[in-house]
Amino acid sequence: MTRILLPTDFSDNSFKAISYGLSLFKEEPCTFYLLNTYMPPVYHTEYLLGSPGQIGLGDMIREESKKNLKELKEKLETEFKNPLHTFITHSAFNMLTEEVSHMTEAEEIDLVIMGTQGATGAEEILFGTNTVHTIRKSKCPVLAIPQGYDYKPPKSILFPTDYEVSYSEKKISALLQITKKQDATVHVMHVFTQLELDSDQLTNQNTLKGILGKNGIFHEVENDEIITAINKFQEHITVDMLVMIQNKHTFMERLFIEPTIKKIGFHVKVPFMVIPQP
Repeated sequence: MTRILLPTDFSDNSFKAISYGLSLFKEEPCTFYLLNTYMPPVYHTEYLLGSPGQIGLGDMIREESKKNLKELKEKLETEFKNPLHTFITHSAFNMLTEEVSHMTEAEEIDLVIMGTQGATGAEEILFGTNTVHTIRKSKCPVLAIPQGYDYKPPKSILFPTDYEVSYSEKKISALLQITKKQDATVHVMHVFTQLELDSDQLTNQNTLKGILGKNGIFHEVENDEIITAINKFQEHITVDMLVMIQNKHTFMERLFIEPTIKKIGFHVKVPFMVIPQP
């Protein structure tokens, strides 16, 4: 039984992300946790002290959250009609990233699926703040779905790596689960530098080849910035999903702290899974 956490703010964007998750795992028994977190719009000293103007505000917001979750659950059960899928709703007075961390551990979550659109709606913002913080703090894989992305089976998966991390079936189990179910091709992309792979990198590469088997195709691409290399790769081979390991040696941290994503021209148009380092 796969356990998947689906944060929602009841927007069209989050519904699209949830729909993607239900379609991706339509043939697998799953428990989906529908999560909505809320904070009162005036969350400060007056609220904490229970001033007359704020009394009951939290109760109203909580009830609205629970009502919306119940309606969302009923909508999903009606539209998807999948006997393999069970839905559990969870409403919490908390910051989203904190509640995701708590639920991931408490419910032994295997995967978080969420939409990516930032609150600004600006196209040059790659991920919204919530998505970035969730990816950085999550102890389990996070699959971020771009705004407006319609589900298509991920038959072609791009997996950039520098071979600096060791691989095991357990570590990349989320990737393997999707790969095997879809009989997908995983394009492992290594950006070639003038240096030969060292012994550890060669070991990691061979381990990955053994794990992926016939589903893996290995590419050495010219010495570019990783972001440029990903963009160039997608010009030649259709990619349905991008998967990376959260690794201090990779560009992930730079990507998240870069002040103007637009200037580095990196726009993820396909679902993007980030696997944390244990």
